[in-house]
Amino acid sequence: MEAPKIVKRILLRAPLNRVWRALANAKEFGQWFGMRFEGEFAPGARMRGVIVPTAADPAIAKAQQPYSGVPFEIVIERMIPERLFSYRWHPGAVDPNIDYSQEPTTLVEFTLEDAPEGVLLTVTESGFDKIPLSRRAKAFEQNESGWAMAVTLIDKYLTHAA
Repeated sequence: MEAPKIVKRILLRAPLNRVWRALANAKEFGQWFGMRFEGEFAPGARMRGVIVPTAADPAIAKAQQPYSGVPFEIVIERMIPERLFSYRWHPGAVDPNIDYSQEPTTLVEFTLEDAPEGVLLTVTESGFDKIPLSRRAKAFEQNESGWAMAVTLIDKYLTHAA
């Protein structure tokens, strides 16, 4: 049996280079996703940041507000320009009283494909089978709905941002 993973797809009506910049530029990624990073994305980079409300959707920003300022970390895995951006993180790591650093991470991959009317973005998160059983179901459930929101956020960001 295949390990559970999350897969979300969306057709983005924007040029490939614009979609890539929204993913690969730390500041832009943070604006639509709802994070503020220190530094720039690069393979192998350990990126520290905090949760901030998204700039792409006021309703989702309001839902993110209770987590504003919560620190997190991602480690950039791969960056293949205009094709693949991936990182590892600790899903659902929002409780300040828990040290997640010894837990395994999940892998988040953003793949881009040319499509007749834009760019097909596929977001895949895998590795939930390695998350401690006590957190696994909740982390999967939260990220399942979280990635559904995230693909709408990048779409809104690309539609309304310069």
